[in-house]
Amino acid sequence: MPFELILAVVAAVSAAIAAVTGFGIGSLLTPTLAFAVGTKLAVAVITIPHLIGTTQRFWLLRRHVDRRVLLGFGITSAAGGLIGALLHAVVSSRGLSLVFGALLLMAGLSELTGWVARVRWGRRAAWAAGALSGMLGGLVGNQGGIRSAALLGFHVPKESFVATATAIGLFVDGARLPVYLATQGREIAGAWPFLLSAAAGVVIGTVLGTRLLRRLPERGFRRVVAVLLLLLGLYMMIQRGG
Repeated sequence: MPFELILAVVAAVSAAIAAVTGFGIGSLLTPTLAFAVGTKLAVAVITIPHLIGTTQRFWLLRRHVDRRVLLGFGITSAAGGLIGALLHAVVSSRGLSLVFGALLLMAGLSELTGWVARVRWGRRAAWAAGALSGMLGGLVGNQGGIRSAALLGFHVPKESFVATATAIGLFVDGARLPVYLATQGREIAGAWPFLLSAAAGVVIGTVLGTRLLRRLPERGFRRVVAVLLLLLGLYMMIQRGG
């Protein structure tokens, strides 16, 4: 089976997951593409299909965006994403990925045990969480997981959760993509077959996942997010710790 076909299938699955949870495209596609082009280039390349899927998902859910969360958490996420992208070329992401994985494990366990139900983000905490998630995204290409983990503390309805996470993702992608194009533009262009395959899969998966989100009950939605955060955290720690 050609690698481009495998990448398209992973893209479709990851986009469907992202349409339900607000994260998943970078988390699954980046390590998959890394087998072919290496992690550093994969982080930059996947930003483009990530932007395509995020834009499509935002358009489908745009009426549910929580503007209060977006303006505080989202703006600092974009700033953090820019800083992370600038540091991406010079900072090793291995240790950061282990920290990232541990944070996701804590977030998933907190939701499943009910602890996060008692959390209410204040203004400063929201800004700090936004900046951290954006910076990690620029550095390791997986900002969506930590962003969704932080958004659990806002206790917004499922459609608003995904729509707001998606809008913030647009901020972050808009901040980091120009940096990647400026520093690795030629290498990204050379990976065009992978780009096309990933983009096609993302478009299909986003449509399917958005339909599933509408049918998922609110309580089940939060549990799905928590379980996927746990799985992603374990994967990140095993992958980087090995």
